[in-house]
Amino acid sequence: MSAPPVTGGSFAFRVLACDPGTAARRGRLTTPHGSVETPAFMPVGTAGAVKAVTPEEVESLGFEMILGNTYHLALRPGEETVQRLGGLHRFMNWPRAILTDSGGFQVLSLADRRRITDDGVEFRSHLDGSLLRMTPERSMDIQQRLGSDIAMAFDDCPPLPSERARLEAAVERTARWAERSRAAFPRDGRALFGIVQGGDDEALRRRSAAAIAALPFEGLAVGGVSVGESVEISRSVVAMTAPLLPADRPRYLMGMGTPADLVEMVALGIDMFDCVLPTRNARNGCLFTSTGRLQIKRAEFRDDPRPIDETCGCAACRGYSRAYLRHLFVAGEILGMRLNTLHNLHQYAALMRAIRDAIETGRYADFRRDFVARLQGGELEADAGRRDLAGEETR
Repeated sequence: MSAPPVTGGSFAFRVLACDPGTAARRGRLTTPHGSVETPAFMPVGTAGAVKAVTPEEVESLGFEMILGNTYHLALRPGEETVQRLGGLHRFMNWPRAILTDSGGFQVLSLADRRRITDDGVEFRSHLDGSLLRMTPERSMDIQQRLGSDIAMAFDDCPPLPSERARLEAAVERTARWAERSRAAFPRDGRALFGIVQGGDDEALRRRSAAAIAALPFEGLAVGGVSVGESVEISRSVVAMTAPLLPADRPRYLMGMGTPADLVEMVALGIDMFDCVLPTRNARNGCLFTSTGRLQIKRAEFRDDPRPIDETCGCAACRGYSRAYLRHLFVAGEILGMRLNTLHNLHQYAALMRAIRDAIETGRYADFRRDFVARLQGGELEADAGRRDLAGEETR
């Protein structure tokens, strides 16, 4: 693997270029495990693996950071095991940067298995029903033991829609937990990001952003989106929140990520993204192309000799036809899932490179307009392509 060695340096963020026609910006994160060019997309490796592909393949596609999940890794194999075996980087053979979610999303996705108090959350494991008590301090300890480059503060993530009282309680609780997270996480060169909540209520978003930005976090995240609401509401929430976040710190949009989402949210000044979409959709036979989505299981592809996308240079498009990939999917062959995943990840990596190039050359507004024009009927906007709250790869 050609990844750089551990630098041992402190986390840093620098804006390298700003687009004159939008709020898009080109930057660079410096982490103890190498630099990350932004805007950046992180493939999701919830349990220490990006499903269906190897770390070497993920790196070869050009990704410089992946995401792991504190809750899932604490349950299996356990943070002590990971720490004893050299930390998450060595454990999964991924020498580049890792961001770990705090377990706060499971406050939402496992709502029927948890009890919230002001001190923290008690979960009943989805694996065996055992009790896991997560507090800000416990989440920070787990993430420290995992050894991630960027840790996330523990937060209360409510669904949308929610009553205002629930949203307000989440904002207040998230602010208190943010203070406790910051106090518990060591300042050792790694980064800790705070999370802004507030649902779709602008006043609550402003209150949350002010409280989180006032704390000495290395970065800030827009949380509480893509949690049951429409695409239009998701984007309006980001549009109202992004300008509230400090310009000198990276801005991370959690769990939202169709290709069209990425293009639009970069225009609002977002620097970092993660989503299960490219890998989960690949396993379900939904492939992203330069002009829209393609459902490989459809009968029309039974005898189609063409690649998925004639403009794509991924391994699947270089060597395999739509007809063969359809056959693999219908037959339930694992190879089909692997090739589909490599293709979708290749598409996301190529999109992020094109985004960064467009910002550097000051033509992001034109890039954004041309991208939208290429889509076939706006099908990338469908809610069917968004995060599944109960899915196996949830944050």
